[in-house]
Amino acid sequence: MKHFIAIFIVTFFVTYSSGQTIFKRNTVYIEAGGNGLFGSANYEWQLTKQPGLGIRIGVGFYSENAFYLTVPVGVDYLFSLKNSKSFIDAGLGATWTRINGNLFGDSKNTNSDHFVNFVPSIGYRRQTNENLMWRISLTPIANKFGLVPWLGLSIGKRF
Repeated sequence: MKHFIAIFIVTFFVTYSSGQTIFKRNTVYIEAGGNGLFGSANYEWQLTKQPGLGIRIGVGFYSENAFYLTVPVGVDYLFSLKNSKSFIDAGLGATWTRINGNLFGDSKNTNSDHFVNFVPSIGYRRQTNENLMWRISLTPIANKFGLVPWLGLSIGKRF
């Protein structure tokens, strides 16, 4: 009887602990619009063991009359909603932008060929049981040229 009770208790705790979801702190994603301006590939790391404060960095591009390389960086905070897989995603970001995509200094270029965009964001994020993440955000862009309303749509994988 003692063995039966011991096996039952061990089985219960193993079953209970395996039913707990482990929060994945890393996410890689692609984003259309958003902080990368037109398109970007990004990495995000949650600083806490539960959804909360996180940081992100990426590389992207923008093209209008010329090709622009973008490097978006930022911080965000995930506010849990009633469903444990849904969040309000609020953040602040800065996106360094350089015309013609030349990352390395060129003596012919002047300081006017690069600039910084400031990008606050607010949106809805959903995470699935398959460790997928998608997000839609309002991401207005402020820079030396003015303020532009902007949207971002992201999809990625958590690990």
